[in-house]
Amino acid sequence: MTIVSAPTPRLAGRREWAALAVVTLAVVVLTIDATVLSLAVPALTADLSPSATAMLWIGDAYSFALAGLLVTMGTLADRIGRKRLLLIGATGFALASLLAAFAPSAGWLIAARALLGVAGATLMPSTLSIIRSLFVDARQRTTAIAVWSAAAGGGAALGPLVGGVLLDHFWWGSVFLLNVPVMAALVGFGAVLLPESRDPRPGPFDLPGAALSMLAIVGLVYALKETVASGPHPGPLLTGVGGALAAAGFVRRQWRAASPLIDVRLFARPAFTGAVGIYLLAAFALSGLLFFLSQYLQLVHGDSPPVAGARELPLTVASILVVAVTGRLVDRLGRGPVICGGLVLSALGFAGLAAAESARQYRWLALALVLVGLGIGLAFTLTVDAVLTSVPPERSGSASAVSETAYELGVALGIGVLGSVLTALYRRALPGNAGPAARESLATATAAGAPLDAPRAAFVEAMQAVSLIAAAVLTLAAVIAWRVLPPDRTTTPAAH
Repeated sequence: MTIVSAPTPRLAGRREWAALAVVTLAVVVLTIDATVLSLAVPALTADLSPSATAMLWIGDAYSFALAGLLVTMGTLADRIGRKRLLLIGATGFALASLLAAFAPSAGWLIAARALLGVAGATLMPSTLSIIRSLFVDARQRTTAIAVWSAAAGGGAALGPLVGGVLLDHFWWGSVFLLNVPVMAALVGFGAVLLPESRDPRPGPFDLPGAALSMLAIVGLVYALKETVASGPHPGPLLTGVGGALAAAGFVRRQWRAASPLIDVRLFARPAFTGAVGIYLLAAFALSGLLFFLSQYLQLVHGDSPPVAGARELPLTVASILVVAVTGRLVDRLGRGPVICGGLVLSALGFAGLAAAESARQYRWLALALVLVGLGIGLAFTLTVDAVLTSVPPERSGSASAVSETAYELGVALGIGVLGSVLTALYRRALPGNAGPAARESLATATAAGAPLDAPRAAFVEAMQAVSLIAAAVLTLAAVIAWRVLPPDRTTTPAAH
Protein backbone atom coordinates (compact mmCIF):
# COMPACT_ATOMS: atom_id res chain seq x y z
CA MET A 1 0.00 0.00 0.00
CA THR A 2 1.31 3.44 -0.92
CA ILE A 3 0.97 6.18 1.69
CA VAL A 4 0.72 9.69 0.31
CA SER A 5 1.68 12.33 2.80
CA ALA A 6 0.10 15.76 2.79
CA PRO A 7 2.26 18.41 1.15
CA THR A 8 4.29 20.50 3.52
CA PRO A 9 3.15 24.14 3.46
CA ARG A 10 5.55 26.50 1.73
CA LEU A 11 7.65 28.37 4.28
CA ALA A 12 7.91 32.13 4.02
CA GLY A 13 11.27 33.59 3.05
CA ARG A 14 12.94 36.99 3.27
CA ARG A 15 10.58 38.64 0.81
CA GLU A 16 7.52 37.58 2.81
CA TRP A 17 8.98 38.82 6.08
CA ALA A 18 9.96 42.10 4.41
CA ALA A 19 6.37 42.39 3.14
CA LEU A 20 5.18 41.79 6.73
CA ALA A 21 7.29 44.77 7.80
CA VAL A 22 5.44 46.95 5.25
CA VAL A 23 2.04 45.69 6.44
CA THR A 24 3.08 46.22 10.06
CA LEU A 25 4.08 49.81 9.24
CA ALA A 26 0.52 50.48 8.09
CA VAL A 27 -0.90 49.03 11.31
CA VAL A 28 1.47 51.04 13.51
CA VAL A 29 0.52 54.30 11.80
CA LEU A 30 -3.22 53.56 12.04
CA THR A 31 -3.11 52.69 15.72
CA ILE A 32 -0.80 55.58 16.54
CA ASP A 33 -3.31 57.87 14.84
CA ALA A 34 -6.09 56.46 17.01
CA THR A 35 -4.31 57.46 20.24
CA VAL A 36 -1.77 60.17 19.39
CA LEU A 37 -4.49 62.79 19.68
CA SER A 38 -4.90 62.11 23.40
CA LEU A 39 -1.66 63.92 24.21
CA ALA A 40 -2.60 66.90 22.06
CA VAL A 41 -5.84 67.60 23.97
CA PRO A 42 -4.42 70.46 26.11
CA ALA A 43 -2.82 72.15 23.07
CA LEU A 44 -5.95 71.61 20.98
CA THR A 45 -8.14 73.06 23.70
CA ALA A 46 -6.00 76.18 23.94
CA ASP A 47 -5.91 76.69 20.15
CA LEU A 48 -9.32 75.61 18.83
CA SER A 49 -11.45 75.96 22.01
CA PRO A 50 -13.61 72.87 21.40
CA SER A 51 -16.39 72.02 23.82
CA ALA A 52 -16.14 68.77 25.83
CA THR A 53 -18.62 67.18 23.39
CA ALA A 54 -16.64 68.39 20.36
CA MET A 55 -13.46 67.01 21.91
CA LEU A 56 -15.04 63.57 22.25
CA TRP A 57 -16.18 63.79 18.62
CA ILE A 58 -12.65 64.67 17.53
CA GLY A 59 -11.58 61.43 19.19
CA ASP A 60 -14.60 59.41 17.99
CA ALA A 61 -15.02 60.54 14.37
CA TYR A 62 -12.02 58.48 13.26
CA SER A 63 -13.23 55.26 14.87
CA PHE A 64 -16.88 55.76 13.87
CA ALA A 65 -16.01 56.18 10.18
CA LEU A 66 -13.51 53.34 10.29
CA ALA A 67 -15.84 50.91 12.05
CA GLY A 68 -18.79 51.79 9.82
CA LEU A 69 -16.88 51.03 6.61
CA LEU A 70 -14.69 48.07 7.58
CA VAL A 71 -17.17 45.43 6.47
CA THR A 72 -17.61 47.13 3.11
CA MET A 73 -13.90 47.69 2.54
CA GLY A 74 -12.95 44.17 3.61
CA THR A 75 -15.26 42.72 0.98
CA LEU A 76 -14.13 45.29 -1.59
CA ALA A 77 -10.53 44.18 -0.99
CA ASP A 78 -11.55 40.59 -1.78
CA ARG A 79 -12.90 41.82 -5.11
CA ILE A 80 -10.53 44.46 -6.48
CA GLY A 81 -7.33 43.22 -4.83
CA ARG A 82 -5.96 43.66 -1.31
CA LYS A 83 -2.69 45.26 -2.40
CA ARG A 84 -4.47 47.74 -4.68
CA LEU A 85 -6.89 48.82 -1.96
CA LEU A 86 -4.05 49.11 0.57
CA LEU A 87 -2.08 51.46 -1.69
CA ILE A 88 -5.19 53.54 -2.50
CA GLY A 89 -5.98 53.78 1.20
CA ALA A 90 -2.44 54.81 2.13
CA THR A 91 -2.59 57.67 -0.38
CA GLY A 92 -5.95 58.82 0.93
CA PHE A 93 -4.70 58.62 4.50
CA ALA A 94 -1.78 60.93 3.69
CA LEU A 95 -4.08 63.50 2.07
CA ALA A 96 -6.56 63.42 4.98
CA SER A 97 -3.65 63.85 7.41
CA LEU A 98 -2.73 67.11 5.68
CA LEU A 99 -6.30 68.37 6.16
CA ALA A 100 -6.21 67.45 9.87
CA ALA A 101 -2.77 68.99 10.47
CA PHE A 102 -3.89 72.44 9.30
CA ALA A 103 -7.48 72.39 10.61
CA PRO A 104 -8.55 75.95 11.56
CA SER A 105 -11.51 74.89 13.73
CA ALA A 106 -12.88 72.01 15.75
CA GLY A 107 -15.51 71.26 13.08
CA TRP A 108 -12.83 71.09 10.38
CA LEU A 109 -10.77 68.72 12.51
CA ILE A 110 -13.77 66.44 13.17
CA ALA A 111 -14.38 66.23 9.39
CA ALA A 112 -10.71 65.51 8.70
CA ARG A 113 -10.67 62.80 11.35
CA ALA A 114 -13.71 61.21 9.70
CA LEU A 115 -11.87 61.19 6.35
CA LEU A 116 -8.91 59.55 8.07
CA GLY A 117 -11.30 56.86 9.27
CA VAL A 118 -12.60 56.29 5.74
CA ALA A 119 -9.04 55.87 4.45
CA GLY A 120 -8.11 53.71 7.44
CA ALA A 121 -11.02 51.38 6.67
CA THR A 122 -9.34 50.50 3.37
CA LEU A 123 -6.08 49.63 5.12
CA MET A 124 -6.90 47.45 8.13
CA PRO A 125 -8.72 44.51 6.47
CA SER A 126 -6.14 44.43 3.68
CA THR A 127 -3.27 44.03 6.13
CA LEU A 128 -4.64 40.86 7.72
CA SER A 129 -5.72 39.42 4.38
CA ILE A 130 -2.23 39.95 2.95
CA ILE A 131 -0.72 38.20 5.99
CA ARG A 132 -3.02 35.25 5.34
CA SER A 133 -1.76 34.99 1.73
CA LEU A 134 1.90 35.58 2.63
CA PHE A 135 2.18 32.93 5.36
CA VAL A 136 0.80 29.54 4.40
CA ASP A 137 2.53 27.64 7.22
CA ALA A 138 0.32 27.73 10.33
CA ARG A 139 3.11 28.35 12.85
CA GLN A 140 4.67 31.11 10.75
CA ARG A 141 1.26 32.67 10.29
CA THR A 142 0.65 32.66 14.04
CA THR A 143 4.01 34.39 14.54
CA ALA A 144 3.16 36.93 11.83
CA ILE A 145 -0.22 37.67 13.43
CA ALA A 146 1.51 38.03 16.79
CA VAL A 147 3.82 40.63 15.22
CA TRP A 148 0.77 42.34 13.69
CA SER A 149 -1.02 42.37 17.06
CA ALA A 150 2.06 43.68 18.84
CA ALA A 151 2.26 46.43 16.24
CA ALA A 152 -1.40 47.30 16.84
CA GLY A 153 -1.08 47.32 20.62
CA GLY A 154 2.37 48.87 20.58
CA GLY A 155 1.32 51.53 18.09
CA ALA A 156 -1.65 52.47 20.26
CA ALA A 157 0.64 52.88 23.23
CA LEU A 158 3.39 54.58 21.20
CA GLY A 159 0.93 57.26 20.10
CA PRO A 160 1.31 59.32 23.27
CA LEU A 161 5.12 59.00 23.19
CA VAL A 162 5.38 60.07 19.55
CA GLY A 163 2.90 62.84 20.21
CA GLY A 164 4.86 63.98 23.25
CA VAL A 165 8.11 64.36 21.32
CA LEU A 166 6.39 66.23 18.48
CA LEU A 167 4.39 68.52 20.77
CA ASP A 168 7.54 69.44 22.66
CA HIS A 169 8.96 70.97 19.46
CA PHE A 170 6.04 71.71 17.13
CA TRP A 171 2.35 72.66 17.09
CA TRP A 172 -0.42 70.10 17.64
CA GLY A 173 -0.95 69.55 13.90
CA SER A 174 2.45 67.88 13.67
CA VAL A 175 0.96 64.68 15.15
CA PHE A 176 -0.97 64.30 11.88
CA LEU A 177 1.70 65.62 9.54
CA LEU A 178 3.94 62.71 10.58
CA ASN A 179 1.62 60.35 8.66
CA VAL A 180 2.50 61.84 5.27
CA PRO A 181 6.12 60.62 4.83
CA VAL A 182 5.30 57.28 6.47
CA MET A 183 2.44 56.61 4.08
CA ALA A 184 4.60 57.69 1.14
CA ALA A 185 7.18 55.07 2.19
CA LEU A 186 4.42 52.47 2.59
CA VAL A 187 3.18 53.10 -0.96
CA GLY A 188 6.71 52.92 -2.40
CA PHE A 189 7.81 49.73 -0.64
CA GLY A 190 4.36 48.16 -0.82
CA ALA A 191 4.21 48.51 -4.60
CA VAL A 192 7.39 46.43 -4.85
CA LEU A 193 7.12 43.91 -2.01
CA LEU A 194 3.44 43.12 -1.53
CA PRO A 195 1.76 40.39 -3.60
CA GLU A 196 -1.65 40.93 -5.10
CA SER A 197 -4.46 38.62 -4.01
CA ARG A 198 -8.23 38.56 -4.40
CA ASP A 199 -11.20 36.24 -4.25
CA PRO A 200 -11.24 34.41 -7.61
CA ARG A 201 -15.07 34.13 -7.52
CA PRO A 202 -16.27 37.16 -5.56
CA GLY A 203 -19.81 37.40 -6.89
CA PRO A 204 -21.73 40.70 -7.16
CA PHE A 205 -21.04 43.47 -4.68
CA ASP A 206 -23.92 43.99 -2.22
CA LEU A 207 -24.29 47.78 -2.14
CA PRO A 208 -27.56 47.81 -0.10
CA GLY A 209 -25.92 45.46 2.41
CA ALA A 210 -22.93 47.78 2.69
CA ALA A 211 -25.24 50.74 3.39
CA LEU A 212 -27.16 48.77 6.02
CA SER A 213 -23.94 47.75 7.79
CA MET A 214 -22.75 51.35 8.02
CA LEU A 215 -26.14 52.63 9.25
CA ALA A 216 -26.32 49.85 11.85
CA ILE A 217 -22.85 50.37 13.32
CA VAL A 218 -22.82 54.16 13.36
CA GLY A 219 -26.44 54.40 14.54
CA LEU A 220 -26.08 51.99 17.46
CA VAL A 221 -22.71 53.35 18.63
CA TYR A 222 -23.90 56.96 18.43
CA ALA A 223 -27.10 56.18 20.33
CA LEU A 224 -25.22 54.42 23.11
CA LYS A 225 -22.63 57.19 23.36
CA GLU A 226 -25.20 59.98 23.53
CA THR A 227 -27.40 58.10 26.01
CA VAL A 228 -24.46 57.62 28.36
CA ALA A 229 -23.41 61.28 27.94
CA SER A 230 -26.78 63.00 28.37
CA GLY A 231 -29.27 60.39 29.49
CA PRO A 232 -32.18 58.93 27.52
CA HIS A 233 -33.97 61.38 25.23
CA PRO A 234 -35.75 61.11 21.85
CA GLY A 235 -32.78 61.81 19.56
CA PRO A 236 -30.49 58.94 20.62
CA LEU A 237 -33.51 56.66 21.14
CA LEU A 238 -34.68 57.11 17.54
CA THR A 239 -31.13 56.75 16.24
CA GLY A 240 -30.71 53.53 18.22
CA VAL A 241 -33.99 52.12 16.91
CA GLY A 242 -32.91 52.99 13.37
CA GLY A 243 -29.54 51.33 13.92
CA ALA A 244 -31.19 48.19 15.33
CA LEU A 245 -33.56 47.97 12.35
CA ALA A 246 -30.64 48.41 9.95
CA ALA A 247 -28.71 45.67 11.80
CA ALA A 248 -31.68 43.30 11.55
CA GLY A 249 -32.05 44.09 7.86
CA PHE A 250 -28.34 43.53 7.28
CA VAL A 251 -28.35 40.12 8.99
CA ARG A 252 -31.48 39.05 7.11
CA ARG A 253 -29.96 40.14 3.79
CA GLN A 254 -26.62 38.45 4.45
CA TRP A 255 -28.31 35.21 5.48
CA ARG A 256 -30.07 34.99 2.12
CA ALA A 257 -27.36 36.45 -0.15
CA ALA A 258 -25.44 34.18 -2.52
CA SER A 259 -22.31 36.36 -2.09
CA PRO A 260 -22.65 37.96 1.37
CA LEU A 261 -20.45 40.73 2.72
CA ILE A 262 -20.13 38.66 5.89
CA ASP A 263 -20.94 34.99 6.27
CA VAL A 264 -23.30 35.44 9.23
CA ARG A 265 -23.49 31.66 9.63
CA LEU A 266 -20.04 31.88 11.20
CA PHE A 267 -21.68 33.53 14.21
CA ALA A 268 -23.55 30.30 14.90
CA ARG A 269 -20.18 28.97 16.15
CA PRO A 270 -19.77 29.96 19.82
CA ALA A 271 -15.96 30.04 19.53
CA PHE A 272 -16.04 32.47 16.58
CA THR A 273 -18.63 34.75 18.20
CA GLY A 274 -16.79 34.60 21.51
CA ALA A 275 -13.45 35.56 19.94
CA VAL A 276 -15.00 38.54 18.14
CA GLY A 277 -16.76 39.69 21.31
CA ILE A 278 -13.60 39.35 23.38
CA TYR A 279 -11.66 41.44 20.87
CA LEU A 280 -14.30 44.18 21.07
CA LEU A 281 -14.32 44.22 24.89
CA ALA A 282 -10.52 44.30 25.13
CA ALA A 283 -10.32 47.19 22.64
CA PHE A 284 -13.07 48.99 24.61
CA ALA A 285 -11.06 48.85 27.82
CA LEU A 286 -7.68 49.71 26.28
CA SER A 287 -8.84 52.67 24.17
CA GLY A 288 -10.65 54.27 27.09
CA LEU A 289 -7.46 54.04 29.14
CA LEU A 290 -5.13 55.43 26.47
CA PHE A 291 -7.37 58.36 25.57
CA PHE A 292 -7.53 59.67 29.13
CA LEU A 293 -4.30 58.47 30.72
CA SER A 294 -2.27 61.05 28.81
CA GLN A 295 -4.58 63.82 30.02
CA TYR A 296 -4.22 62.51 33.57
CA LEU A 297 -0.41 62.53 33.39
CA GLN A 298 -0.24 66.04 31.91
CA LEU A 299 -3.09 67.82 33.64
CA VAL A 300 -2.99 66.15 37.06
CA HIS A 301 0.65 65.16 37.46
CA GLY A 302 1.92 68.16 35.50
CA ASP A 303 4.14 66.11 33.17
CA SER A 304 5.35 67.61 29.90
CA PRO A 305 4.11 65.81 26.73
CA PRO A 306 7.38 63.86 26.21
CA VAL A 307 7.50 62.77 29.87
CA ALA A 308 3.83 61.76 29.81
CA GLY A 309 4.45 59.68 26.68
CA ALA A 310 7.52 58.05 28.20
CA ARG A 311 5.60 57.12 31.34
CA GLU A 312 3.23 55.05 29.19
CA LEU A 313 6.10 53.05 27.67
CA PRO A 314 5.77 50.05 30.05
CA LEU A 315 2.49 49.17 28.35
CA THR A 316 4.12 49.34 24.90
CA VAL A 317 7.15 47.27 25.85
CA ALA A 318 5.04 44.62 27.58
CA SER A 319 2.67 44.24 24.63
CA ILE A 320 5.64 43.73 22.29
CA LEU A 321 7.61 41.34 24.51
CA VAL A 322 4.64 39.02 24.91
CA VAL A 323 5.04 38.03 21.22
CA ALA A 324 8.07 35.92 22.16
CA VAL A 325 6.10 33.60 24.44
CA THR A 326 2.67 33.44 22.79
CA GLY A 327 3.35 30.30 20.73
CA ARG A 328 4.88 28.39 23.64
CA LEU A 329 2.02 29.28 25.96
CA VAL A 330 -0.53 28.04 23.42
CA ASP A 331 1.40 24.78 22.93
CA ARG A 332 1.48 24.22 26.69
CA LEU A 333 -1.90 25.52 27.87
CA GLY A 334 -4.14 25.93 24.82
CA ARG A 335 -5.49 29.01 23.09
CA GLY A 336 -8.65 29.50 25.18
CA PRO A 337 -6.97 29.30 28.60
CA VAL A 338 -4.16 31.65 27.49
CA ILE A 339 -6.67 34.25 26.27
CA CYS A 340 -8.59 33.91 29.54
CA GLY A 341 -5.39 34.29 31.58
CA GLY A 342 -4.34 37.35 29.58
CA LEU A 343 -7.68 39.03 30.19
CA VAL A 344 -7.52 38.30 33.93
CA LEU A 345 -4.00 39.78 33.99
CA SER A 346 -5.24 42.92 32.26
CA ALA A 347 -8.20 43.21 34.64
CA LEU A 348 -5.77 43.10 37.56
CA GLY A 349 -3.71 45.78 35.83
CA PHE A 350 -6.72 48.07 35.50
CA ALA A 351 -7.65 47.52 39.13
CA GLY A 352 -4.05 48.40 39.99
CA LEU A 353 -4.36 51.59 37.93
CA ALA A 354 -7.33 52.65 40.03
CA ALA A 355 -5.11 52.48 43.12
CA ALA A 356 -1.97 53.85 41.43
CA GLU A 357 -3.70 56.99 40.16
CA SER A 358 -3.67 58.43 43.68
CA ALA A 359 -0.21 57.08 44.60
CA ARG A 360 2.82 59.36 44.72
CA GLN A 361 5.34 56.85 43.36
CA TYR A 362 5.30 56.25 39.61
CA ARG A 363 6.46 52.64 39.96
CA TRP A 364 2.96 51.47 40.93
CA LEU A 365 1.50 53.01 37.79
CA ALA A 366 4.27 51.42 35.71
CA LEU A 367 3.61 47.99 37.23
CA ALA A 368 -0.11 48.27 36.49
CA LEU A 369 0.64 49.27 32.87
CA VAL A 370 2.93 46.24 32.46
CA LEU A 371 0.12 43.92 33.58
CA VAL A 372 -2.31 45.58 31.16
CA GLY A 373 0.19 45.36 28.28
CA LEU A 374 1.04 41.69 28.84
CA GLY A 375 -2.58 40.63 29.13
CA ILE A 376 -3.95 42.69 26.25
CA GLY A 377 -1.06 41.58 24.03
CA LEU A 378 -1.92 37.92 24.58
CA ALA A 379 -5.64 38.47 24.07
CA PHE A 380 -5.27 40.55 20.91
CA THR A 381 -2.86 38.14 19.21
CA LEU A 382 -4.79 34.95 19.86
CA THR A 383 -8.30 36.25 19.23
CA VAL A 384 -7.24 37.66 15.84
CA ASP A 385 -5.56 34.33 15.04
CA ALA A 386 -8.75 32.46 15.97
CA VAL A 387 -10.93 34.63 13.74
CA LEU A 388 -8.58 34.64 10.74
CA THR A 389 -7.96 30.89 10.62
CA SER A 390 -11.65 30.01 10.79
CA VAL A 391 -12.39 30.88 7.15
CA PRO A 392 -11.00 29.81 3.77
CA PRO A 393 -8.28 32.08 2.29
CA GLU A 394 -10.55 33.59 -0.37
CA ARG A 395 -12.82 34.98 2.36
CA SER A 396 -10.00 36.33 4.50
CA GLY A 397 -10.91 39.93 3.66
CA SER A 398 -14.39 39.47 5.12
CA ALA A 399 -13.02 37.69 8.20
CA SER A 400 -10.47 40.46 8.68
CA ALA A 401 -13.28 42.98 8.40
CA VAL A 402 -15.22 41.21 11.17
CA SER A 403 -12.16 41.23 13.40
CA GLU A 404 -11.28 44.85 12.72
CA THR A 405 -14.88 46.01 12.96
CA ALA A 406 -14.95 44.52 16.45
CA TYR A 407 -11.71 46.32 17.30
CA GLU A 408 -12.81 49.71 15.97
CA LEU A 409 -16.24 49.39 17.55
CA GLY A 410 -14.44 48.74 20.81
CA VAL A 411 -12.26 51.82 20.29
CA ALA A 412 -15.22 54.05 19.41
CA LEU A 413 -17.24 52.77 22.36
CA GLY A 414 -14.27 52.96 24.71
CA ILE A 415 -13.59 56.61 23.92
CA GLY A 416 -17.24 57.59 23.62
CA VAL A 417 -18.84 55.63 26.45
CA LEU A 418 -16.00 55.62 28.97
CA GLY A 419 -15.27 59.22 28.02
CA SER A 420 -18.86 60.22 28.67
CA VAL A 421 -18.87 58.32 31.96
CA LEU A 422 -15.64 60.03 33.03
CA THR A 423 -17.03 63.47 32.11
CA ALA A 424 -20.24 62.85 34.03
CA LEU A 425 -18.41 61.54 37.12
CA TYR A 426 -15.91 64.40 36.95
CA ARG A 427 -18.65 67.02 36.93
CA ARG A 428 -20.51 65.24 39.73
CA ALA A 429 -17.38 65.24 41.90
CA LEU A 430 -16.75 68.99 41.46
CA PRO A 431 -17.79 71.26 44.33
CA GLY A 432 -20.82 73.49 43.80
CA ASN A 433 -18.71 76.65 43.52
CA ALA A 434 -16.63 75.35 40.59
CA GLY A 435 -16.56 77.82 37.69
CA PRO A 436 -17.88 77.20 34.16
CA ALA A 437 -14.40 76.49 32.78
CA ALA A 438 -13.85 73.74 35.35
CA ARG A 439 -17.28 72.27 34.64
CA GLU A 440 -16.54 72.05 30.93
CA SER A 441 -13.42 69.88 31.41
CA LEU A 442 -10.11 69.78 33.25
CA ALA A 443 -8.31 70.74 30.02
CA THR A 444 -10.55 73.82 29.65
CA ALA A 445 -9.94 74.80 33.29
CA THR A 446 -6.17 74.47 32.78
CA ALA A 447 -6.24 76.55 29.59
CA ALA A 448 -8.35 79.24 31.31
CA GLY A 449 -6.02 79.51 34.31
CA ALA A 450 -8.74 78.54 36.78
CA PRO A 451 -7.94 77.11 40.24
CA LEU A 452 -7.07 73.44 39.69
CA ASP A 453 -7.06 71.69 43.08
CA ALA A 454 -10.74 70.69 43.03
CA PRO A 455 -10.86 69.86 39.28
CA ARG A 456 -7.77 67.66 39.57
CA ALA A 457 -9.19 65.78 42.55
CA ALA A 458 -12.48 65.30 40.69
CA PHE A 459 -10.64 64.03 37.59
CA VAL A 460 -8.66 61.49 39.64
CA GLU A 461 -11.84 60.23 41.30
CA ALA A 462 -13.51 59.83 37.90
CA MET A 463 -10.45 58.11 36.40
CA GLN A 464 -10.39 55.59 39.25
CA ALA A 465 -14.05 54.72 38.66
CA VAL A 466 -13.50 54.35 34.91
CA SER A 467 -10.47 52.09 35.51
CA LEU A 468 -12.60 49.81 37.70
CA ILE A 469 -15.33 49.73 35.04
CA ALA A 470 -12.70 48.67 32.48
CA ALA A 471 -11.47 45.97 34.88
CA ALA A 472 -15.03 44.64 35.16
CA VAL A 473 -15.39 44.59 31.36
CA LEU A 474 -12.17 42.57 31.01
CA THR A 475 -13.33 40.18 33.72
CA LEU A 476 -16.51 39.59 31.71
CA ALA A 477 -14.37 38.93 28.62
CA ALA A 478 -12.29 36.42 30.61
CA VAL A 479 -15.45 34.55 31.64
CA ILE A 480 -16.55 34.40 27.99
CA ALA A 481 -13.12 33.06 27.00
CA TRP A 482 -13.24 30.40 29.70
CA ARG A 483 -16.74 29.29 28.72
CA VAL A 484 -16.67 29.30 24.91
CA LEU A 485 -13.09 29.16 23.60
CA PRO A 486 -11.67 25.63 23.27
CA PRO A 487 -8.27 24.70 24.79
CA ASP A 488 -6.83 24.23 21.27
CA ARG A 489 -3.08 23.63 21.46
CA THR A 490 -2.51 23.70 17.69
CA THR A 491 -2.15 26.61 15.33
CA THR A 492 -3.48 24.87 12.27
CA PRO A 493 -6.41 26.46 10.45
CA ALA A 494 -9.87 25.01 10.71
CA ALA A 495 -10.88 22.49 8.11
CA HIS A 496 -13.19 23.65 5.34
